[in-house]
Amino acid sequence: MKRLLLITGAPGIGKTTVLLRTAEALKNIGFRVGGMISREVRERGTRVGFEIVNFETQERGWLAHVNQPDGPQVSKYRVNLRDLETIGADSIRNAVAKAQIVIIDEIGPMELFSPAFKEAVIQAVNSQKPVLGVIHHRARDPLINSVKTRDDVEIIDVTNENRGSLHNLLINRVNQILKEKSQ
Repeated sequence: MKRLLLITGAPGIGKTTVLLRTAEALKNIGFRVGGMISREVRERGTRVGFEIVNFETQERGWLAHVNQPDGPQVSKYRVNLRDLETIGADSIRNAVAKAQIVIIDEIGPMELFSPAFKEAVIQAVNSQKPVLGVIHHRARDPLINSVKTRDDVEIIDVTNENRGSLHNLLINRVNQILKEKSQ
């Protein structure tokens, strides 16, 4: 049974929605779920940035924004390393320490500018806990390559055909993983 369940797919296909549906359902079943979620933020129909949210506490900050004054640039956005580290990386580390299931949205180009985020991801994948994550479909980085090639990882493509039901598959897989661990 693969313990690291990573979803990928084209931009806008619904990866975060699938991850959130899965995490919320697992939380409603009674599991402790922690980690980080990234959400796009739009103003008057135009994307202006990406919010970062601690899934467990709902603490929010900016991952990147068009008006971010400093930080690494990705396309028209500048990455907010402070929020990425204090909200994003901290939420992953806290989930590794206290939750039953770790979620990471996403392991992608913006997040990979942060050494603290990378270290938190390494802690999560080495934790022996189920990890549900989104991995950028095209990004190339030594961390992404090492995670993708692990024996305990399954990468699942989100498509128009499966995005409405994929959360059910993920819920079942996580239940099986946790059942096996408890035996």
